[in-house]
Amino acid sequence: MKVYFRKLLLATAIVSICVNGLSQQTTNVVEKNLIDSLSARGLIIKPVQEKPDIQLNKYQALRYLQTQYQPGNWKNPDDPLRKAIGQLLFYVTNAPYDSTRYFLNNYTYDSISIPWDKFYTWDTLKIQRSTIPTNLIILPSDTVIKVDSTVQKNLSDSLKTEEKKNIFDILPVDTRVLAMMKDTLMILAVDTLSQIVSKDDNLPFRYYSWPYESDSIKVAVSSLIKDLDSRDSMIVNITGSSRGVLPVWLNSGNDRLARFWLSNENSDSVTVWIGGVSRNTLGLFLEDGIMFRRPTKESKYSDAQLNLKTLNSKNLREVNQSAIKPHYWKLHSESSFIFNQTALTNWVRGGENSLTLASDITGFADYNNKRINLTSNNFIRLKYGVLKSGENPVKKNMDLLETNSKLNHKAFGKFDFSAVLLFKTQIAKGYNYPNDSVPVSKFLNPAVVTFGLGLDYKPNKTTSINFSPVTYKGTFVTDTGKLIGQIDQTKYGIPANRKSMHEPGVSLLITNEFKPYKTITITNRMQLFTNYIHNPQNIDVDWEMIVSAKLNWFTDVRFNTHLVFDDDTKTAVLDKDKKPVMGMDGKPKKTARIQFKELLGFSLFFRF
Repeated sequence: MKVYFRKLLLATAIVSICVNGLSQQTTNVVEKNLIDSLSARGLIIKPVQEKPDIQLNKYQALRYLQTQYQPGNWKNPDDPLRKAIGQLLFYVTNAPYDSTRYFLNNYTYDSISIPWDKFYTWDTLKIQRSTIPTNLIILPSDTVIKVDSTVQKNLSDSLKTEEKKNIFDILPVDTRVLAMMKDTLMILAVDTLSQIVSKDDNLPFRYYSWPYESDSIKVAVSSLIKDLDSRDSMIVNITGSSRGVLPVWLNSGNDRLARFWLSNENSDSVTVWIGGVSRNTLGLFLEDGIMFRRPTKESKYSDAQLNLKTLNSKNLREVNQSAIKPHYWKLHSESSFIFNQTALTNWVRGGENSLTLASDITGFADYNNKRINLTSNNFIRLKYGVLKSGENPVKKNMDLLETNSKLNHKAFGKFDFSAVLLFKTQIAKGYNYPNDSVPVSKFLNPAVVTFGLGLDYKPNKTTSINFSPVTYKGTFVTDTGKLIGQIDQTKYGIPANRKSMHEPGVSLLITNEFKPYKTITITNRMQLFTNYIHNPQNIDVDWEMIVSAKLNWFTDVRFNTHLVFDDDTKTAVLDKDKKPVMGMDGKPKKTARIQFKELLGFSLFFRF
């Protein structure tokens, strides 16, 4: 039999090894087919189980969580969930914090104190000291006195042991004093105890380590209660016949107030401010400017009657509810006009007549649709000025036509997805005076178009920082050539055989309005652009600043500066005599320079 069983076990092991080796590649398929087949025949119950309805009362839940809170059930005893469960168990099994706080603040800590003399071991010490009797007897040295020799010896010995200054030091040498010895008992602390075992059943502590331990406990408890009061908080939901529910945090360190609307049955509302004054105090404050008025009661006209007139309800028209049409667009404009004039007649100190006229007109169109989080800011601006001095003809000294459009969609926080379109040109011909025969610019020559996609950051209502990593800048001069009246496009970086220049790059547009005083406004608008492909280290700058000081409702003092630097716009290099410097190729040298324009004057300012 033993041999038979051994052969059977050996055969079973060999068959198992062979089956496992053959089934490694098809295990998943065979198991799936086998389970599906057995499930179809009803031989296997599906392991899917419905979640049971678990209900626990307070005591069952407490015992269950106490079991789960044991540190052996957790991989990490400092797990935040375990700490939170521990705090919950503590709050459930102990008195509320306010009750504990009241008990600790009103506890008589002096009743659990130990007197300071209990921390020392006391003993008595017997000493002898000499005393002078009240009937002091002074004997001259030449007087014969019969005194016992033993007494004299003891007296002499006792006097010798006196450490302090005695009466012999102040008496003459030829005198003697009769003194007496007196025993004295003194209580001394011979040892200090490091700890006392309390045997009083009324004292809560078993051991005391220092005399004023109860005072230390009182100070420590007060410190912790003060810390809890400073960071303890609770949320209270305020509701009523008003608009929704207002959550208010009660915290001694938070003094913020929330606005709450109180409504009556007629939908008339009044506002109050609600806030947590402290951890256990709720503050209610009435809105500023609200007055209460109680209607007077008339008692003289108790028999007064009203003459009521019956109206035919058929003649009354039904009142239909008016549909509120949202107003998305906001239009406004600003206009300023500057006029300076100088007239001289027989002026011996010299000078010439002059006349300056300038205008700056801007129209704004802003779109705001909060429902779809879409906004758009648009403006078109025209700046034009002329100058007449002496007998010279009228000259143009300022000319700008620009539009700016920005479309924003809410992204996150204070950031918006943004698309920006800028366009700049001029409306009249421009010359490099005194040469007034060859124009250097005219309408749409040149024209600069900038389009960018990116993000717009608005930290406040008066600041916008628009960053467009994908930007296209195009410069166009369509009327080119060497004929009179045509524009030299090379002045603006366009090759001689082309009429336009296209630049891919990145742009940054910053706008800000700052009011250092109520009547002074400083507006800055700066545009930076760099070409990805050609000289990306050279950044084009277009920065305009307007400082206006309000004098009255229609007059301002305006100071306007405009700085431009374009690496593609080059001008001739001049020597000390203001003559062109020639290069190696025999042509005048050209370089990019900073362009600057400034205007200061009184202006008539209109807004509508």
